[in-house]
Amino acid sequence: MAFELFWLAEAQDIYEELMAAARAAFEKRGGKGKSTKPEGLFKQVHKCILQLATNPRHPGLQTHEYHSFPHPYDQNQKVFEAYAQNQTAGAYRVFWCYGPGKNQITIIAITPHP
Repeated sequence: MAFELFWLAEAQDIYEELMAAARAAFEKRGGKGKSTKPEGLFKQVHKCILQLATNPRHPGLQTHEYHSFPHPYDQNQKVFEAYAQNQTAGAYRVFWCYGPGKNQITIIAITPHP
């Protein structure tokens, strides 16, 4: 089952910043050679979000409940954390929740793990 994605403004801004950094790095190297760190990071975050939209329980996401972010629509509902990266210093995480409606997911935040 595919989910429709919604974004909180902060999460959308971070995603766009990561995308802009990846594009700038790609253009700077002229598309030749190995991908740079900004390119790799954006690719991993983008893949994580695509997997969330397709299957939020995908084993690679290692999705689990997270308690430090409030649910934007209903304080009694759960917020989840999904891994965009793993075993990396400052690995990026995507925080999300179900809603606002059925078959919808809201991306709350995209942050490096402390």
